[in-house]
Amino acid sequence: MNVTVVGGTGEEGFGLALRFAKAGHAVTIGSRVAEKAQGSADEARSLLDGAAGGVGADVRGDENTASVVGADVVFVTVPFAGQALIYGAIGETLADGAIVCDCTSPLMTVVGGRATHAIRPWHGSAAEFAKTLLPKHVRLVAGFHTVAASALRALHEPVDSDVLLMGDDRETKEVVGSLVDGIDGMRWVDCGGLQMARIAETLTPLLIAVNVRYKVHDAGFRIAGRDAWGKPPA
Repeated sequence: MNVTVVGGTGEEGFGLALRFAKAGHAVTIGSRVAEKAQGSADEARSLLDGAAGGVGADVRGDENTASVVGADVVFVTVPFAGQALIYGAIGETLADGAIVCDCTSPLMTVVGGRATHAIRPWHGSAAEFAKTLLPKHVRLVAGFHTVAASALRALHEPVDSDVLLMGDDRETKEVVGSLVDGIDGMRWVDCGGLQMARIAETLTPLLIAVNVRYKVHDAGFRIAGRDAWGKPPA
């Protein structure tokens, strides 16, 4: 699958790019500056070449608008402060039927506050705001709010965390979920419609607070019983 990670030069985005490339997907890292994206792609290939099964990883870098051309799934991993600008840049370049997974967490840092505090966007969630910015031909899912960047980057270890996915189209969630399942140790959980992102996004500051309190960097979330459930009933 062709996967683009917009914001792939950041901690979480780079971690996702590493994991998707290790799983065998063609990955493009997007950044506002093409040279920066290409530098991160070079670093990713070097790291993957040193990881088991990572030899020959297909990772490249490009400017944000160009990076989403031809992508099957686009992950947007940018701070809330830059969300509107990013979607304004990539929206019209996304292919008809393209899938976008918004990973934005609206934190109080956008107004000078703490990362352990959430801010409530006017639309209810950052994901619902993203929906208003994207063309109607794009399919939107929200997820990856409860996965630590350092856990994603630790390529020799499975990721001990589940991914909560929210979206109004079940098939779209299953496509993103298949990418999640391809990452060692990860599972996805269907949490319902896009409006459920109003809850999931606030778990990011909770995760940050746990990491700070215990002086760790890789805390995550697990849903008890998930292994036995399979897919949600139709």
